[in-house]
Amino acid sequence: MTTTLITGGNRGLGYEVARRLIDAGQTVWIGGRDATGGQEAADRLGAQFVQLDVTDDASVESAAARIEGRVGHLDVLINNAGILGEVAAPEDMTADQLRDVYETNVFGLVRVTRAFLPLLRKGTDPSVINVTSGMGSFTLTHDPARVESQYTLAAYGSSKSAVTMLTTQYAKTIPDIRFNAVDPGQTATAFTGNVGQTVAEGAEAAVRVATLGAAAPTGTVTDRAGVLPW
Repeated sequence: MTTTLITGGNRGLGYEVARRLIDAGQTVWIGGRDATGGQEAADRLGAQFVQLDVTDDASVESAAARIEGRVGHLDVLINNAGILGEVAAPEDMTADQLRDVYETNVFGLVRVTRAFLPLLRKGTDPSVINVTSGMGSFTLTHDPARVESQYTLAAYGSSKSAVTMLTTQYAKTIPDIRFNAVDPGQTATAFTGNVGQTVAEGAEAAVRVATLGAAAPTGTVTDRAGVLPW
């Protein structure tokens, strides 16, 4: 049975991905900072919960040790945890505002990936799925026909550009593990102010890649419609 960890899996998009993967027969761990809320979410889903703050080395290492002790391996890691951060015009944006977003969206992804690589190498057809965004796409943010062009989110958008590049670099240099990035698109959750497509639609890209098993590619960037332009 496939064992999957989803960071930020206690609400929103991560929660829906967890629900769908459990329905598909996977054993799902959801990671979150809030122990009480996270455990309640896990109980509702029929998932396992591990306290995990992606911005904290000790928390990530503790989560990896717990899963290793309980399961001994990991097959799929979904780096879903992310924040929008404080929105500011680029000319007014401070380094600290940028740093806050990168600490979760970029450095957190690297921290979690590095900590769980040993467990993934013990898994079956190991796969890492990084949740990116069309807001990090140079093509889409300059296409007036796309919703991504309507927003100015310098910190968040640039962090997701970094997520996509990191994904391709991992894929090029770690051939024994599959690395792919997925864009849920503008999805109606608390993160977006409940604007956009349904959560079920937003979860499709991650669920698709997470259930491919041995057929999963590596180094791809997709949304629910197919290849995402960058």
